[in-house]
Parts: sequence; structure tokens; C-alpha cells
Amino acid sequence: MTQAPESPADTHVDLQSDLGWALGVLLRGYAKGAQSVIADVPGGPRGYQVLTSAVDGTACTQLALANKLGIDRTVMTYLLDDLEQAGVIERQPDPADRRARRIIATEAGRATLCALQRKLRHVEDRVLGALPEDERAQFRALLRRVAVSIDERDPLDNACGVIEAAGVEPATRARRRKSG
Repeated sequence: MTQAPESPADTHVDLQSDLGWALGVLLRGYAKGAQSVIADVPGGPRGYQVLTSAVDGTACTQLALANKLGIDRTVMTYLLDDLEQAGVIERQPDPADRRARRIIATEAGRATLCALQRKLRHVEDRVLGALPEDERAQFRALLRRVAVSIDERDPLDNACGVIEAAGVEPATRARRRKSG
């Protein structure tokens, strides 16, 4: 026998049980803490992601990295210029295609990333402070698994488009326009 759907009057509504609300609060808490940690990284969160990719060896070429991170190619060029000027990455000719550039972390870039990751771990611990340490590790692993699965099914095509649709101008482009 099929049970009739519950009527709205029979449904208990609890905002704290809503996944969207919980993800929003979690993201807001993390973003507030992380913002101060990565404030000095050229490009902010994007610069941090580029630096991480350069250190872990997944940066490959400039174009491949732009596609992987969902960053417009023009914005990526400015971002890489800023990161290179800061001394944390360098662009080297790709041995397989001299027209392409590989993104390589410098020693200063590796040290910078190490320091940033330590600070970000403290931010994560504050955000996840309601969980015991073993549950934090489990939560991180589960979240990573879900994120990787979603990214495989529906990769981000253009983070800049998402940001522009929200009416926020990428910091690197705004800084260039002010200085140039």
C-alpha cells in the first residue's frame, strides 16, 4: 500500500536541517577566516589555488590550469603575472610545445604555501570545532569525496562567469584597471 504524501501542515520545517542552509553557514564561516589568511596572496582564493596546483605538480600548462580551475584565460594571464611578480611561481617553456608555458612553483612559493596551509588548517579547525578531531577527519574525507564526484560529473567551466553574474569584479582585473 502506498502512503499518501504528507501535507505541508504535517511536515516539520526546520531550517537547521536544510542542507543548503548548513552549506551556506559553513562556507561563510570558512570564507571569513580564510579571507584574512590569503589576503596577501595575489588573486586571493584563485591565486591560492594556482599556487597549490603549481606546488602539487598539477598546474601543467597555463591553458590547462585555466580550464581546470574555471578561470578565464585573460584573467589567468593577469593572475600569473601577479604571482610571478610576487616570486611564488614562474612560467617555463613546455618541453613538448615551446609555445605553451608550464607553471612551476618557486622555493618561495613552496614556503608560502606551507605557511598558508598551516594557517588555513587553524581556520578549518575553528569552523569544524563542534566536531571531535576524529570526526573532523571523517567529515573532510566525506566532503572531498562528494566534491570530487560532483566536479567529475559537472566540472566548473568558468568561475569568472559565475562571479560576474553575481556582480563581483575579479580583484586582479579591478587592480589592473586602477593602476593602468
